[in-house]
Amino acid sequence: MDMLKQTSRTFYIPITFLEPKLKKAVASAYLVMRAIDEIEDHEALGSQEKQALLRATSKMLATEFNTKEYEQLVEPFQDILPEVSLRLGDWLAICPADLVDKVKESSSEMAEGMAKWVEKNWQVKTKEDLDEYTYYVAGLVGVMLSDLWKWNADIDTDRELAIAYGRGLQAVNILRNKDEDKERGVQFFPEGWTREDMFHYAEGNLAKADEYMKSINRRSIKLFCKLPLALAHKTLKALKSGKEKMTRAEVEVTVEEVQAEV
Repeated sequence: MDMLKQTSRTFYIPITFLEPKLKKAVASAYLVMRAIDEIEDHEALGSQEKQALLRATSKMLATEFNTKEYEQLVEPFQDILPEVSLRLGDWLAICPADLVDKVKESSSEMAEGMAKWVEKNWQVKTKEDLDEYTYYVAGLVGVMLSDLWKWNADIDTDRELAIAYGRGLQAVNILRNKDEDKERGVQFFPEGWTREDMFHYAEGNLAKADEYMKSINRRSIKLFCKLPLALAHKTLKALKSGKEKMTRAEVEVTVEEVQAEV
């Protein structure tokens, strides 16, 4: 939980709403994906190094994961990679035994997909490209979470709506980070798309995410899913009105509102 707090303040709050067994499962699964994400995003790693690390990690996750083998893989980069990436084996070790294969499967696909987009230098040209990129980096998180809800509470959710949930949150991030991405030569807006087009894309996916919420009937899980979604809706509104992001006070109010209404 300390590592989770260090790597994602936004994710840490909703995870505290979950009961202990599910909290542990979600935390371990999230940290596995975060370990991979940090490799993709790392500023000090070159493109070839990222691709090699991500593809090798993907292969390891697709079979019987060997922690020692993974440690040897990242050893040359231990001075620059964050602790969350170096300790990938630890996060898998604390994942419930009857769930770990699902987490490995989604994470393996994510690592391979991220390697593909590192190779492309994150140059999105079409809506199909955008859909593919947002599926790998965020839609798969939605898929993994749906597997967790089924495992823990026998809740059935629609896979496409779960993917849209992740996509919607990622689209809001893309809008928020547009200038920063441009500075580092990354292009997530399809060719010819305006800011308005990306708002439309984000809103469409968030509407599907709202639909996704209807299939969840356990309060703790609903709270967990509802908070990031509420924050995404409000961030979109803030961006539309010309603000860069929500204020800390607005975030705190949103947390209280979600807890009161669920």
